Amino acid sequence: MGLGTSINKCRAPGQSGAGAPPHRAAWGGKAQPLLWGIASLACFIAIWEVAWVAGWADPLLLPPPHIFLRHFVSQAQYFVPTDVIGETSGATAFRSLIMTIVATTLRVLVGLSLGFVCAVGMGVAIRYYRVFGNLTLPTITLLAPISPIAWLPVAIFLFGIGNGPAVFMVFISLFFVMTVSTISQIDSVSRTHLNVAAVMGATRAQTFRHVIIPAILPSLFLTLRMNLFGAWMVVLIAEATGVGSGLGQVVMLSRNTFNASLSFFTMTLIGVTGFVFDYALRVVQRKVLFWVPENSMRT
Repeated sequence: MGLGTSINKCRAPGQSGAGAPPHRAAWGGKAQPLLWGIASLACFIAIWEVAWVAGWADPLLLPPPHIFLRHFVSQAQYFVPTDVIGETSGATAFRSLIMTIVATTLRVLVGLSLGFVCAVGMGVAIRYYRVFGNLTLPTITLLAPISPIAWLPVAIFLFGIGNGPAVFMVFISLFFVMTVSTISQIDSVSRTHLNVAAVMGATRAQTFRHVIIPAILPSLFLTLRMNLFGAWMVVLIAEATGVGSGLGQVVMLSRNTFNASLSFFTMTLIGVTGFVFDYALRVVQRKVLFWVPENSMRT
């Protein structure tokens, strides 16, 4: 038996002799999640279309994708503001659709940003200043279980009709959860790391910046992503009742007019926009948490 034969027998099953080039393996690893995502969406659409062909789904109540996506311009005209009178062109309808998506996205972005910054600041202040924590933490714990939707009347009382209620609702949906999470993550920071920083003569500010923040940021980003979809649900409710514009308002319009095609068309826009928002947040997460292995950030 030759040396080459012995080496081939010692290789793991299915392992080729040459192996794939590194760049091809890297490309394959990045493309695999995209391919699985396309396959998953294709299966979902195929099941829906088969249900329509078989007569199990009423096209008036559950129109398949090829129906509510086919007449794009006719669906987009419902996104035109109500003060536009007369026949609208396709360009005007498309522009109004884009502006509606941008308006809702900005409300979510501003609310999440304010909620994240204020919650992290509040959590740090509660743990760094004992008297402040003793005065505020019981109230935060009391308010945290309240559903964000229950805050809608308060938002309208405080901010009236406009962008304020929607941003406030998104802010509330994240603030209490993120504050409690920040406190929990600060309490779970390794005492060994804190002791090493103290031995090296680090000040309180240096310990916070170089030890505590890097330790709690991964979990805080995970909490932010988990609350992202909840924020989208909240902002749609706020837009339907206290804003008068946005994707939530179009969903309410489809309900009032019993327009199932418009409802599913708007739901598709919401899903795609939320997916893009989550992907952008993951990109930011990888850039900010550059010291965390990428595999540990996948959910």
